[in-house]
Amino acid sequence: MILPPAAVGVLGGGQLGMYFVRAARDLGYETWVLDPGEGSPAGRIADHHLVAAYDDREALDRMGRACAAVTTEFENVPADALDHLAAVTVVAPGSGSVRVCQDRIAEKTFLRDHGLAHAPFAVVEGGEDAAALPEELFPGILKSARLGYDGRGQASVATPDDLAAAHAEIGGVPAVLEQRLALDTELSVVLARDPDGAMEAFAPVENRHTAGILDTSTVPARVPAALQDEATDLARRVAEALGHVGTLGVELFVCDGRLLVNEIAPRPHNSGHPTLDCCAVDQFEQQLRALCGLPLADPSAHSAAVMVNLLGDLWLDEGRVREPDWAALLAVPGARLHLYGKAEARPGRKMGHVTVVAPEPEAAADGAARARRAVGLPPAPG
Repeated sequence: MILPPAAVGVLGGGQLGMYFVRAARDLGYETWVLDPGEGSPAGRIADHHLVAAYDDREALDRMGRACAAVTTEFENVPADALDHLAAVTVVAPGSGSVRVCQDRIAEKTFLRDHGLAHAPFAVVEGGEDAAALPEELFPGILKSARLGYDGRGQASVATPDDLAAAHAEIGGVPAVLEQRLALDTELSVVLARDPDGAMEAFAPVENRHTAGILDTSTVPARVPAALQDEATDLARRVAEALGHVGTLGVELFVCDGRLLVNEIAPRPHNSGHPTLDCCAVDQFEQQLRALCGLPLADPSAHSAAVMVNLLGDLWLDEGRVREPDWAALLAVPGARLHLYGKAEARPGRKMGHVTVVAPEPEAAADGAARARRAVGLPPAPG
């Protein structure tokens, strides 16, 4: 075990890194952040902030010497940086898990090779004969292999004749073409796995998106208990196959009652934010516990919860920046406001979230609807 007051580090200075730093500081660890942004949310609250690129060997060496263990807040950190750090300190998750999750071609191939249910897909490198692709993939969604998130790097493809234009729209980069599916709903499972393979999973979360960006997460998910158990088992199988150590988010589609893995996040997940308020332990403390070899905590929920993402659009009014009516929002019973401290509000940028907790799911849903109205958000997507 790596015990406080040892130093722990995180690659990435966004809100996920910020909550990891908070969890580590609460338990008495010294904290380090490596992130190129001087005003990053995590860097501002850490004991030490290395303002450097993720592949800066000098900065990596300094972090490796100082920290007993290092993790990452997102999958797009160079996997080679994790390998470099692993030569001198404990690193979790390892580069193998991150390499799979940071490239959709690798991710879909991993799911296929391990018999994990997923949407039909084909690799599109460029110059393919669209007519030779499986007919079942149309209509489909073309997704860039790397650096695509929150709906970015994606284009709809109605017929084979549309493939070339769609590929040009996403920059002509390597991609996967996935069959467009009729979804019953979307779920996610966030779990933690320790170095010995022990796992603890939070209850499955039901998610709603707007324009490809997560809008609302509901705990407990409004699906049958048997389907929740199946989702948890599928997420555990993913973690085991990856050999993942740390917190893991697994996004799932429900299609005609059948579960399919959509994407894997080798770190805490946006849909896991309700754990900050509705569980005895949150996803970030579990990340820390797994990294340091501490016993994983009981992830049971003590309340129902609905989380609503607060995007930069909320601050923007006809080109002017305005502060939302936090007084009205905080007057909603059970509302817990989380602002990330980002300096600039931009459309689609995650600036914070509000979670409404209540003893019963109906009360949490009613409170979330009131919170949306309080700050002028439209009703939740159906």
